[in-house]
Amino acid sequence: QVQVVESGGGLVQPGGSLRLSCAASGSIFGIYAMGWYRQAPGKQRELVAVITSGGSTSYGDSVKGRFTISRDNPKNTVYLQMNSLKPEDTAVYYCNVAMVVRSVWGQGTQVTVSS
Repeated sequence: QVQVVESGGGLVQPGGSLRLSCAASGSIFGIYAMGWYRQAPGKQRELVAVITSGGSTSYGDSVKGRFTISRDNPKNTVYLQMNSLKPEDTAVYYCNVAMVVRSVWGQGTQVTVSS
């Protein structure tokens, strides 16, 4: 089975930076995209950033210009560099691995932006 593990979350002050990592392992087949989503208390889960196997990227409007998604395909790992963090970025961040037949979610990592 496929395992998806996020890391790098934590507490950071407003204006600070954080880098999240997501590593996929196991019976992986046909990954065509990996992405980050987040969910804050009382809010819907929303798209943060997605990167395809070909390198195309897309971002949610609220993070454009501040966050950057990248990947290391041989390692099946995707990163999310978060800069100029704001309190409203506080959420649980989830990694999603989209494959030909199904998608798999990680357990999430908490990001808290507070003074």
